[in-house]
Amino acid sequence: MSWHTARLSDVCHFENGDRGKNYPGKSALLDAGIPFVNAGDLQEGVVRLDGLSFIAPSHYEKLSNGKFSQGDFLFCLRGSLGKFAYLDRAIKGAIASSLIIIRPQDGLHADYLKHYLASEICKKEIALHANGAAQPNLAASSLKQFKIPLPPLDVQKRIAAILDKADQLRQKRRQAISLLDSLTQSIFLEMFGDPDQNLLRLDYVPLIELVDPKDRLNYGVVQPGEDIENGVPLIRVSDLGEGVVDRSKLRLINPQISRKHSKSVLKGTEILISCVGSIGEIALVSEADKGSNIARAVARVPLREGISRDFVAAYLRTEKVKRYFTKELRTSSQPTLNIKEISETLVPKISRAQAVEFENRVRYTQRLNDLGKIHDGKVSSLFASLQHRAFTGQL
Repeated sequence: MSWHTARLSDVCHFENGDRGKNYPGKSALLDAGIPFVNAGDLQEGVVRLDGLSFIAPSHYEKLSNGKFSQGDFLFCLRGSLGKFAYLDRAIKGAIASSLIIIRPQDGLHADYLKHYLASEICKKEIALHANGAAQPNLAASSLKQFKIPLPPLDVQKRIAAILDKADQLRQKRRQAISLLDSLTQSIFLEMFGDPDQNLLRLDYVPLIELVDPKDRLNYGVVQPGEDIENGVPLIRVSDLGEGVVDRSKLRLINPQISRKHSKSVLKGTEILISCVGSIGEIALVSEADKGSNIARAVARVPLREGISRDFVAAYLRTEKVKRYFTKELRTSSQPTLNIKEISETLVPKISRAQAVEFENRVRYTQRLNDLGKIHDGKVSSLFASLQHRAFTGQL
């Protein structure tokens, strides 16, 4: 059975933000008052409360439109197209110009709409109507024309309840994976204690003493130039995440430029540290990263043979090192950590037996993590299939 479809404009009311003379400029934003929500405040289907901007109540009253309340959806029209949040509690505020309010009307259940906006059907509509290269845009008039399958209200509620339960199971699995991601630091603290207390009385040496004597601790490419097809992958601070290099969005630079910075070309065995802007992100280089280069904002740490990368990386993520990095920052146009300060970071010395035990325990958690992510991929595929069935009358 396939359901009757309707345009979103037939079952929802839409409201843009006030873009006239009363639109809040940066000077009008406050640390307290009425929430003023922009695209960056939408996170995993809800409005992120920390880091919100606010406007004065008197300014809010002057706005002619763009005021949201409980039961509304906030939908992103620029940049992160399709990101949305549902306001399921009593709240009032106003939206930035990058957002639009979607207000479901009689005949459309809010939970059903929530699952539609997160579905592949909606994502395909977005891809079909989006425009803009540097910053993707979606016209409000196009959004209003999106087709939504519209079964009877009681069926909508049943479908939403089924998808809610399936999504809860998916989120629990992801929470478990997230806990595994932090387990390495727990293993470190269990085996070696809090570095601030040093109850094991470990000796400390500067990080530079652990670097390969035939290599050096260094930055990467200063001026990478334009991206080119089949170029050398360039790893930036934004590519460091969850302890590894995310290779999904790497820039590709001219091989000639990379050759000028040959000493920062990766061998596949280093530790990377972000040292400009977002300070102290730590990632282990893998064999897949071999031959890639790094940006000026990333420091490369090639350890000598026999030194445990897992141990050093875990130690560099401790609060003790984070405080040291923060203390040593230069503040010019943006926070910057120098190679000198990185090289002088004091690192505890451990025995080879301790290193092997730590590495074995870390490897075990990594295998669990990898297995969890494989299962998560399968669960996500099953959930997408369930969504498809739900919105094509097969559920």
